[in-house]
Amino acid sequence: METPSSAAPSGADTPTALSADATYDVLVIGSGAAGLTAALALADKVRVGVLAKGTLTGGSTAWAQGGIAAVLDAGDTFEEHVHDTMVAGAGLNRRDTVEFVIERAPHAIERLVELGVPFNTDGETLHLTREGGHSHRRIVHVADATGWAVQQALLQAAEAHPNITLLPGRSCIDLITGRHEQRYSGSGRVWGVYALNEETGRVEAFTARATVLATGGAGRVYQFSTAPRGATGDGIAMAWRAGARVSNMEMMQFHPTCLYNLEVKNFLITEAVRGEGGHLINPRTGKRFMTFYDPERLELAPRDVVARAIDSEIKRFGLDYVHLDISHQPPEFVREHFPNIHEKLLGLGIDMTKEPIPVVPAQHYTCGGILVDLDGRTDLPGLYAAGECTESGLHGANRLASNSLLECFVFGEAAAADILAKWDSFEAVPPVRAWDESRVTEPDEEVVIKQNWTEIRRFMWNYVGIVRTTKRLERAMHRIQMLNGEIEEYYRHFRVSTDLIELRNLLQSAELIVESALKRHESRGLHYTLDYPAADAEPLDTVLVP
Repeated sequence: METPSSAAPSGADTPTALSADATYDVLVIGSGAAGLTAALALADKVRVGVLAKGTLTGGSTAWAQGGIAAVLDAGDTFEEHVHDTMVAGAGLNRRDTVEFVIERAPHAIERLVELGVPFNTDGETLHLTREGGHSHRRIVHVADATGWAVQQALLQAAEAHPNITLLPGRSCIDLITGRHEQRYSGSGRVWGVYALNEETGRVEAFTARATVLATGGAGRVYQFSTAPRGATGDGIAMAWRAGARVSNMEMMQFHPTCLYNLEVKNFLITEAVRGEGGHLINPRTGKRFMTFYDPERLELAPRDVVARAIDSEIKRFGLDYVHLDISHQPPEFVREHFPNIHEKLLGLGIDMTKEPIPVVPAQHYTCGGILVDLDGRTDLPGLYAAGECTESGLHGANRLASNSLLECFVFGEAAAADILAKWDSFEAVPPVRAWDESRVTEPDEEVVIKQNWTEIRRFMWNYVGIVRTTKRLERAMHRIQMLNGEIEEYYRHFRVSTDLIELRNLLQSAELIVESALKRHESRGLHYTLDYPAADAEPLDTVLVP
C-alpha cells in the first residue's frame, strides 16, 4: 500500500489547487470497438468523455482484417461455437463467459448493421467465411477490412451524439483513486485518470463517477507484432498499479502469418486466407508442412498450433520465413475476397494470385489482462474494463479467431448496462489533487527511452516468445528488475511525455507476462515451455494480486 506522500508520482500528490480540468458522468479510456460501444450505450442517459491516445482511430479495431464470429448459419448452433471456443482455449475458458458472449453475438451484429456497417452479403443474407478453429462458416466481414468499417461506423455515431465528448491526444498516466482525494482515502475507489495533453504538454485530471478502461492489449512489448504503435498495455499497467488483479498474462497470442518484408513491418495476412484454401509451404522443400503437425485440421488448426509449426519449420530448416500460397484459387476469387491485401502486396511486387506470400509469426493478441466479471467490473469500485485489456474468461489459453471484436461489443454494452443500473448508488466525485510538476525538469537524454524500449522488445521476443524455458524467463525477469529502477528514477525526475508513459507501462506489462509465465508449470494453449511440455489435469488461471 502506498502512503499518501508517494501516491502520485512526479509530486502529483501535493495538495495544491483543486483539479477541475474536466468532469463527466462516465469516463471511457479508449476509442476502439469496446470504448465506443460502451460510450454509445451510456450516452442516452449520461454525459460521457472518451479519451484517446493519439488519434481516435489509432487503436487495434481499425486494423482488424478478419471479421466477427456469430452463429448465423442455419446448420450452426451456439453449442458448437461454445465448443470451438473452449477447444481453442485449451479448457482455460470460463464456460459461463463463453456462453454469455456467444449468445449475444447475433444481437451485436444486428446493432452494427443498424449503425451502417456494410457487411458483405450473399444474396439476401450476410456472407459468412470460415477461419482456423471454427467448425462452421460464421465470420461476418467487410471484405478484408472489417475493423476499419466498424471503427468508422462507431465513430460516426459517437461524433453525432450530443452527450459524447471525444478527446484525442490524451496519454493516460495513472488512475485517480481514493489516495488522490484531497481528503486521503485508501478505499481504492476510482474517480478518473490523470492524462497528458499531447498538444499542450500539460497533465490534466479527468474525473467521473465511473471509468471504463478500453485501452487494448500489450502487443508492443514484443519486437515483432501486428499491434498498432500504441498497444503498450496502458490500461493493464494502470489498473495493476491502482490495485486490480490481472490474470493469464502469459497467454500471448502469436498470429501465424505476418508478412515477412524488411521495409513493411507489422502487415497481417488474415486468417481467412487459410480459411479460403491457402496452403502453408516450406520454401526449401516445396511441401505443405501442416500435414506433419496437425494432419486432421491442417492450416485450419488453432493459431497456437499453426504458429508453433511455422516457428519449428523456420528453426529446423534455418529459414527466414515460410510461404502462404493461395495462387491455386481462381484470380478473381482471390481479388474479390482479399482486395486490400492483394493491392498492398502488389505494391510490394508480390502478386498473391500467381505466387506465394512470405510470412512469419508475430505477436497478435493479449489473451490475459485485467480480471473482470460478466458486468465488466474490475476489483476496484467505479472501475470497469472491456476488450483486449481484460481477462473475461472468453479466450482462455488461446483466442479463437474473430471472437475478439465480438468480446468488445458484448462487454462494452455489459459495462454500460451495469453502470446505468447502479447509477443512483455512485457518489459524486470528491475534490481531488491536481498534478504537480514543481519537482520535475525537462528530460536530459531521451535516448534512454529509445534504448530501453528496444531492449525490452528484444529480450521479450527472444526469451518470452512462442517457445519458452524457465532459464529464458528468468533471464528476462533479471533484465526487467534492472530496468525497473532506471525507468522509475527517470519517470520521477523528468516531465512526462507519451514515450515515457508508454515505456513505463510497457515494462510493467512485460513484468506481468514473465511473472505469470514463471508461475505456470505446464504447457497449455499459447504458453508452451520445454521444461513442462505436458498439460496439467486441471486447467487453472494464473491470477496475480498487487
